[in-house]
Amino acid sequence: MQTHTVKSLIKHQNPWKIIGIRSKTSSAQYVASRFRDSTFEKLMDKYKNLLKVIAIQDLILANPTINPPSVSLDFLSALSQKLHLNRGAASFLRKYPHIFHIFYDPNKSQPFCKLTDAAMDITRQEAAAISASLPVVVDRLVRLLSMSTTKSLPLRAVFKVWRELGLPDDFEDSVISRNPHIFRLSDADEPNTHILHLVDEMRDRSFVASVENWRILECCKEDCIVDRIEMQYSFQHGYPPGMRLSKGFKAKVKEWQRLPYVGPYADVGEMKRSKAGIMGLEKRAVAIVHEFLSLTVEKVVEVEKISHFRKSFAIDFNIRDLFLDHPGMFYLSTKGKRHTVFLREAYQRGCLIEPNPVYSARRKLLDLVVLGRHGMLTNKSKSEEVLQTEKPCSEDENTE
Repeated sequence: MQTHTVKSLIKHQNPWKIIGIRSKTSSAQYVASRFRDSTFEKLMDKYKNLLKVIAIQDLILANPTINPPSVSLDFLSALSQKLHLNRGAASFLRKYPHIFHIFYDPNKSQPFCKLTDAAMDITRQEAAAISASLPVVVDRLVRLLSMSTTKSLPLRAVFKVWRELGLPDDFEDSVISRNPHIFRLSDADEPNTHILHLVDEMRDRSFVASVENWRILECCKEDCIVDRIEMQYSFQHGYPPGMRLSKGFKAKVKEWQRLPYVGPYADVGEMKRSKAGIMGLEKRAVAIVHEFLSLTVEKVVEVEKISHFRKSFAIDFNIRDLFLDHPGMFYLSTKGKRHTVFLREAYQRGCLIEPNPVYSARRKLLDLVVLGRHGMLTNKSKSEEVLQTEKPCSEDENTE
């Protein structure tokens, strides 16, 4: 499919220097013109508040020596603008009594905030789930490094997505330092900057991308009607109800699906400057961001965070445009003053199709966010119900 990004590349004599020169207006118009998927938009309405809750939660838990871990309201109020608490810290905290408890410390003569028992239980569940999944976490990090052309990544880029990858917050010690036979740190040219490497013995490992597993499963189905040769380079596509696809668009998608490309773990080799070569590199870039999202715990990431890996992955395309160019694979949301992308195939009715323990724990915190002030006067706390049950997607997430 000759996408918006590829068209911009092809019409310039030196396509490798074109990235980022399109005007901000045209880029904004491209984002604004995308089809809105109500399921993901409703989910992001909840996620944007969850992200603020997590930011405050991290500040509270950053004081483990204090019993109970807490943070002063004055401190949070000073950070209100940075945390996007439009009506102030106290007002935001009171919106979520199932998560935050405000109390007065007579010794310090000022109010503080701590996590409720329900919220603390969820943080423990998430920490236990991450600890139990450390072998999987190591594999994710190895795969991420294996997609890099140099089999190395700036450590600061990994720090950007440690939560998305399900890494422990002390992953430098618990994952990197404890696996010297897999990982190695070195100093970068910039001061106070480090590079994370795969050790030489790990560089030749071969991996199967998630899309390749999907192709195998599809081809093995008894009712599979897709030609095996056509499936060789295909990706899973799905469009929400109400999105009208023109015949021309369908034809371009079909043509793009058949286009050969180099997989996310293979060496890209020498760049070809022909139209077909550029389109192949664009498809490889799509394969990389698809695999990146597949490696995340919740199959979602902020576009700004994944952009930090562009140079390491040799992606010479605007990553946001890649997501917009392929609406059957990705969904881009602009809620909460950030661009967030979801892997469409991983979700159904606002929930992960194949949940994992870390996701399940985080989902419980989201359920408490959705509760807001509800259930505070009932005999049995609604937050206790959230902890005791695996809650399915709520009704508003099930509707398109």
